[in-house]
Amino acid sequence: MPNGMLHPPLPDNEPVHSYAPGSAERDSLKSTLNDMLGQQIEIPLRIGGEEIKTGNTATCICPHDHGHVLATYHKAGPKEVQMAIEASQKAYRTWSEMPWEHRASVFLKAADLIAGPYRDVLNSATMLNQNKNVQQSEIDAACELIDFLRFNASYLEQIYSEQPESSPGMWNYMEHRPLEGFVFAVTPFNFTAIAGNLPTSPALMGNVVLWKPASSAVLNAHYIMDILEEAGLPAGVINLIPGSGGEVGGPVMDSEILSGIHFTGSTAVFKNMWQTIGNNIGKYKYYPRIVGETGGKDFVFAHQSANVQELVTGLVRGAFEYQGQKCSAASRAFIPASLYDDVMQGMLDMVKQIDVGSPMDFRNFMCAVIDKGAFDDHVEYIEYAKKSDDHKILAGGEYDDSKGYFIQPTVVEASRPDSKLMVEEIFGPVLTVHKYDDGDLDGALHACNTASDYGLTGAIFARDRGVITDLTARLRHAAGNFYINDKPTGAVVGQQPFGGGRASGTNDKAGSTLNLIRWVSPRSIKETFVPPTDFRYPHMEAE
Repeated sequence: MPNGMLHPPLPDNEPVHSYAPGSAERDSLKSTLNDMLGQQIEIPLRIGGEEIKTGNTATCICPHDHGHVLATYHKAGPKEVQMAIEASQKAYRTWSEMPWEHRASVFLKAADLIAGPYRDVLNSATMLNQNKNVQQSEIDAACELIDFLRFNASYLEQIYSEQPESSPGMWNYMEHRPLEGFVFAVTPFNFTAIAGNLPTSPALMGNVVLWKPASSAVLNAHYIMDILEEAGLPAGVINLIPGSGGEVGGPVMDSEILSGIHFTGSTAVFKNMWQTIGNNIGKYKYYPRIVGETGGKDFVFAHQSANVQELVTGLVRGAFEYQGQKCSAASRAFIPASLYDDVMQGMLDMVKQIDVGSPMDFRNFMCAVIDKGAFDDHVEYIEYAKKSDDHKILAGGEYDDSKGYFIQPTVVEASRPDSKLMVEEIFGPVLTVHKYDDGDLDGALHACNTASDYGLTGAIFARDRGVITDLTARLRHAAGNFYINDKPTGAVVGQQPFGGGRASGTNDKAGSTLNLIRWVSPRSIKETFVPPTDFRYPHMEAE
């Protein structure tokens, strides 16, 4: 080990490329997109540094052109899960005892690889397989993932540096041991950055990981593993095992050495995993750490003092960027009657200008939703709104899956703040708005706070500072990430640590020390320099 107090490079947020017409980065990305469209690759499992092909395969497709196959990937089953567990344990001692600066260097190098030679690759995979437009992909697959990797190294140093006080004659210190066993990382389709962060943040802290990516987003996981291996990650530290929830999750959760779950996905799946852990608690060697970010029914609450144009822009961007497939997307809005007509007119005019289509056309604001299952779910809500007395479709409501899974941006008016589309998570391009009487601010706030089970993100729009103060206090528990005069999406690593409570998760704040601290088990060490040599104390010298 070096004789020095080492400090990782101070992180800055990665600059966002504009991909403006005529720019070099635009031409480079377009070329990579065309190359990726012109090939079909095979994606193996990655277990213990080996590529494993099971013969049980599925495909990675383009949601905007679901007949176009980008890759065929192999699926893991119970046999491969056991192989991954064994590989992780083989890697555990060397990795967990490796000096922290060498672990951090792997992920810092990975960040630089993404910022440089792999930027176009990860962006292209995210645009084609997850159907993000170029702006949404750049801020996710490039910038946010780079930020996670760089900022987490800095947060590691903060955690390790915080030490206890010592009295004269002794030295107290704390070490942060990795968890024994292995961590199971389960990642969603909608953010490449989350897919990269969930396995790497526990690994940075010295843990070994089994990683199950979403079946609809295996392509980005494949390239992230390429990057990590090129950055020097030792074999077996992170093992990639895509597959079905039952075939992979079942045997993983049954392992007696499961030490943690790092999850982002649906509330129902997370609750089921938590219940399984509870049922299995008698067989585990450790109490598994459970860290999860799940669903949201995120709100925008407008006061009569709000700026209409700012509100309209926040609603449109918040609801329809990435087709509303963000756990933070604006899904319900409370608009005062005094502003309602102006807001609706402005929003409907803006929605008419949204182009929906292929991510290959950089003019498109929206692309396709992720897969047939999501498409059908969203259509079900739209059709319900068309038939329901409590709802009225104001814009959109059209859809077509003949070639791609396209749904037009849809605005629905709800007569009640607790109606179906105002409380249930949709996770698609559907925004439901409710008009409330200006004189019933208390009632509208109560509905905003209590009608939905979730507590992930929310935004208020107002100009009156007294109102802003009041709304911020009264909606204190309604959102873990709270925005004032801004859309409820777009948390930036190092600036807005992300997570929510209630049915939205454990609120362990990805992109902060609060998340990383969950992946260590502290040990307090006390060294006494001159130990006593007699059991007696001074008070015993006289009766």
